[in-house]
Amino acid sequence: MTSVNLEAQQEKQSRKKKLHAQQIKDRFISLFIGFFALVWLFPIAWTLWSSLRPYKEIRAGGVFSPPQELGLFNYGDAIDRMQLPIYFTNSVLITLPAVFLILLFGSLIAFVVTRYSFKFNVAMLLLFTAGNLLPPQLVFIPVFKMYLAIGDLVGDRRFLYDSPFGVILIHVAFQMGFATFVLSSYMKTIPKEISESAMVDGASVFRHYFNIILPLLRPPLAALGVLMTTWIYNDFFWALVLMSTDNKRPITSALGRLQGEFVTDYNLLAAGAMIAALPTLIVFFVLRKQFVSGLTLGSTKG
Repeated sequence: MTSVNLEAQQEKQSRKKKLHAQQIKDRFISLFIGFFALVWLFPIAWTLWSSLRPYKEIRAGGVFSPPQELGLFNYGDAIDRMQLPIYFTNSVLITLPAVFLILLFGSLIAFVVTRYSFKFNVAMLLLFTAGNLLPPQLVFIPVFKMYLAIGDLVGDRRFLYDSPFGVILIHVAFQMGFATFVLSSYMKTIPKEISESAMVDGASVFRHYFNIILPLLRPPLAALGVLMTTWIYNDFFWALVLMSTDNKRPITSALGRLQGEFVTDYNLLAAGAMIAALPTLIVFFVLRKQFVSGLTLGSTKG
């Protein structure tokens, strides 16, 4: 009886030691994550703080000077100078079609390479993924020349160049590889018995995709939709190099209107940056539950 009690006491102490070690580990991880969260949030907080103060106050007393005046006056001025309705509409006309096409084509390609076996399905997946790894600065000159050449063929040099359609196409081309990779990884967690049952029941390929597979892809599609919306909406590079008409460019280009000829009001620029970032923040907070579930469901399913 004594030996049994001794073993139970030793086991209890062992559990306490393991629990204590796990608590220390969890605290360390929490501190690590909290530190990087603060590092990530600091520029946003700095931008918000600067946007609420007049530039003359910071120029006179410095950034860390106590505020004498706080308000939304920079925001009103930024909205007037940025021509917000025009540039925001341009961003919407580029972002929404691009995200829709990326999710549609990416899910179709992922469906083909994961549900059907053929000789080059793995090579096709690697090809789409590799295309997403190319830096835009490496290929923008060939893309620019290709757009002009296609425009010459159809008789209108601005058919793709200086057109929202051309910017949409380049975003689809560059982001579809990542979408295909994520969706194909998720589709592999879906039991193949579901697809086999659909084939046995005589479902066509399109019915198999739209009625069976697509409803199961809502979580990853929502997560990718948030990511793609953020990336494409915040893009500055492609709109700059593929558009020459200023009032056709997205809202990220409108921030250039807030720069002075000789002196730049950085507080006004900060207000413009916060205005430009607001739609993506709204999208994230509205779809945050679907975003988190889309990132985690594939790793825990089945």
